[in-house]
Amino acid sequence: MEYHYPIDLDWSTDEVINVIEFFRVVETAYEKGIKSKDVLTNYKNFKQVVPSKAEEKSLFKQFEKHSGYVPYKVVQAAKKLDEQETVSM
Repeated sequence: MEYHYPIDLDWSTDEVINVIEFFRVVETAYEKGIKSKDVLTNYKNFKQVVPSKAEEKSLFKQFEKHSGYVPYKVVQAAKKLDEQETVSM
């Protein structure tokens, strides 16, 4: 797919990388599946950059609008699984 990831220009390079990596994990969950441990680790890194629930919801909506993938559902599915189980949407 060709679209832009939602990022904040005030973030550092490392923060941008963490956010983009999280959204790539969401893509992987939809496209082929990924271990729940990987989803939760990347979500934790994402939350270090975006601690605000309101900002998280805004970024999730932007990502969903452009990609069709729902990050919230991926995170919720990962939380329900054992860390070695695969999240596949």
